[in-house]
Formats: sequence, C-alpha cells, structure tokens
Amino acid sequence: MYTAADLKKGLKIAINDEPYIITHFDFAKPGKGQALYRTKMKNMITGSTMDRTYRSGETFEPARLEDRVMQYLYKEDDHYCFMDNDTFEQIHISEEAMGDAKNYLIDNLQVDVLIFREKAIGVDVPNFVNLRVVQTDPWVKGDTSGSDSKPATVETGYVLRVPPFIEEGELITIDTRTGEYSTRVKG
Repeated sequence: MYTAADLKKGLKIAINDEPYIITHFDFAKPGKGQALYRTKMKNMITGSTMDRTYRSGETFEPARLEDRVMQYLYKEDDHYCFMDNDTFEQIHISEEAMGDAKNYLIDNLQVDVLIFREKAIGVDVPNFVNLRVVQTDPWVKGDTSGSDSKPATVETGYVLRVPPFIEEGELITIDTRTGEYSTRVKG
C-alpha cells in the first residue's frame, strides 16, 4: 500500500482496478492545511491521461504488474510476436501497445514485457540498442554548409538524425529513451 508521500514520477498505481503510471509529480505545501500532491497520470492500457490532486494521508494500491523477460521473434501484420525465455510460450502484442519500442526491435532482442491480468500491455526495450544504417546521404568531403546532422534510416525503418560522417552499412547505437543517435559502434 502506498501513501501520498510515496508518489513520484514513474510509480505505477491502481485506480479503479486499472494500472496508471505517474508521468509528472509536484508537491505543494500551502501556508495552512494539508500538503497537496499534484500528479499527471497515464492509463497503461488505454493511454489516456488525467490530472489528479491528492492530500497527505491518502493511500493507493500498487498496480499488480508483472515483468517477464521475452525475446522478440517477428512482426505479423500489425502484431509483434514475443517468446517467453522460460516457458517458450509465444504472445502477440498490438502495434498500438508497442508505442515507440517498435522502432528498436531486431530479431532475438531481449525485452521486458509488462503483463497485467495475463495480458501484455507494453514493452520496455534496453536503454541502448545497436542498429545498422540502411540508407543515408553520403558525406561530401569539404562540405562546410554547417549542417551538423543528416537523416538516416536504420534496419527497422526508423528515421533519425545522425552526424554527417555516418555512412550506409555502419552500426550505430541509439538511445531508446530519446530516440537519438548516441555513438558509432567500432568493430
């Protein structure tokens, strides 16, 4: 059981028997009266957001979620297939539930699948993934146009901005939290 003092960004709680994640948190202590805890929350199933203000002393149930390590296998139509590493059970997750994680999925990638009541509701990919650049404009020596980045498409179809020295076929590291280029993989 959580109290209002436990509220923080990233905490997962149950409201009306549905899982919510706190996306923004603010604490206020007026001159008189109880402390106020202002939150913005996102429903982890529907994706809808809401603002709520709580007073100190209020309690919350933790969201009954389970994380399972699974391996990405393949995409079929608008569903992604994952395999449980322990039981070899396969589950399918809709493209909508995948969110931005779909931009970083390569075969056999180990991910954390979030389960609520035996139903997969989301996927957490590693913070950094290595993906191969399949299309980008070549770097022209002596180009002093001042452009410090150019678009590149990686093997998953995701398009991001990379430094001008990155060429097709190179392996790059992407920060999945921001979707941005991190570094070139040497090797």
